[in-house]
Amino acid sequence: MGIGAACALTFPRAVAVSAQARVASENLFPKGTFFDVHAHLAQSWVSRAPLSVASLLKWMDARGIAQAAVLPLISPEGFDYPVTTEYVLTETKPHRDRLIPFCDIDPRTGLSYQETRDLLQKYKDAGAHGLGEHKCGISIDDPRNLDLFRACGEAGLPVLVHIDNMRNMDTPGLPGLAKALAASPNVTFIGHAQGFWSNISGNVTQAQHQQYPTGPVAPGGALDTLLDRFSNLYCDLSAGSGHNAIARDPDFGRAFVLRRASRLLFGTDYLADGQVIPQFALYKEMNLPADVQEKVFRSNAWRLLRLR
Repeated sequence: MGIGAACALTFPRAVAVSAQARVASENLFPKGTFFDVHAHLAQSWVSRAPLSVASLLKWMDARGIAQAAVLPLISPEGFDYPVTTEYVLTETKPHRDRLIPFCDIDPRTGLSYQETRDLLQKYKDAGAHGLGEHKCGISIDDPRNLDLFRACGEAGLPVLVHIDNMRNMDTPGLPGLAKALAASPNVTFIGHAQGFWSNISGNVTQAQHQQYPTGPVAPGGALDTLLDRFSNLYCDLSAGSGHNAIARDPDFGRAFVLRRASRLLFGTDYLADGQVIPQFALYKEMNLPADVQEKVFRSNAWRLLRLR
């Protein structure tokens, strides 16, 4: 038998094996439209009802969310009570195909740099794929934060940061965030909250770092400048802040999503049963091209969290 004949006989089998491998790879991931980069669990506390794993998964099923990053809240400024990394790791462990845990460390705890690095590695070995929601009551460029971010770089963990006037504080134009981005170029930062998203517009005031500004977006917003300058900056579209930034000026918002599709991450900030999440309607109405939906809704997060 000649070489050409042999190739003719074996090629269909190679194609079949390749197709099988592709299907097997796709089946590793649950079906659904969205990867939610920002979800939580909550324990019962005083009048606050719990948000259990079962409730979160049921809610995800009803909305086409294939997977969600589950973020602890450990700092006293961050939530009513601490939702610890250990709790998130334990609760998500039976469901790691769908619930992707993050970790957090408050840099005010006094750990040495080596202890911080070792603890991050311990959390990573236990399944954590990122640090956040980092929601700590110091400046974003406080030396303690910068050391924590540097340790995240060594551990290979992206950082999801909440920025406003009480947590990871910064000033209009986000010079502190720029300092953090420059100091840790090997760390992916995912920006979130009012202090971050208000800077989609120019002429931002300090007060607006705690607000949801309305009306047309002014030219000269720091977010576009930072996204151009730093390849390690991404944007979390969750919560009222992410929704407001895109919805306040619909033409600008859609153009921003199209322009920055490779740097945006769909999220909800779901934290309580019955919570209204406006992102689903917003992005349905936006009628984005299929390739943009794929990046923003799913594949950017898969790539950043090294899930695919």
